[in-house]
Amino acid sequence: MTTSAQLLVDGFGRIRENVAGVLDGLTPEQLSYRIDADANPVSWLVWHLTRVQDDHVAAAFGVTQVWTADAWATRFGLPAGMLDHGYGHTPAQVAAVGAATASAELLREYHEATCAQSVKLVSGVGDADLDRVVDTRWTPPVTLGVRLVSVLDDDMQHAGQAAYVRGVVLRKG
Repeated sequence: MTTSAQLLVDGFGRIRENVAGVLDGLTPEQLSYRIDADANPVSWLVWHLTRVQDDHVAAAFGVTQVWTADAWATRFGLPAGMLDHGYGHTPAQVAAVGAATASAELLREYHEATCAQSVKLVSGVGDADLDRVVDTRWTPPVTLGVRLVSVLDDDMQHAGQAAYVRGVVLRKG
């Protein structure tokens, strides 16, 4: 019988594999390429999905985000106190973050660290844990199970978008 923890670990592992495949071999110019002025580049999409995972999973378990613990904003050349994860970014903000994060190596390292923390945290989750309320700002309140499925869904969608943009970039030459 497969446990809830095993399913969650598998889900985060699949995102990790997709991110690695998307980043593989892309140059900084390819990572920051935008299909049009309002489109998100691969670098921003991978940064965003990783930030959402890092922020939401850390909050659900009451731990420090990898982003802040390891000074990732500074490592990417972004403002040290930057804690956002991209929701509501304007095209100019997308361009700025996309350019700052246009390093496959750094994006991969940040995602790997975030994935490792996520896997460590979800590895001990049992069925009863999934009903624990982690966010009361919503009606109904968000449980751990709903939050984790939401993160997995959001991350997979953004990984798919990044893979699409990668394909366009590679076809473009």
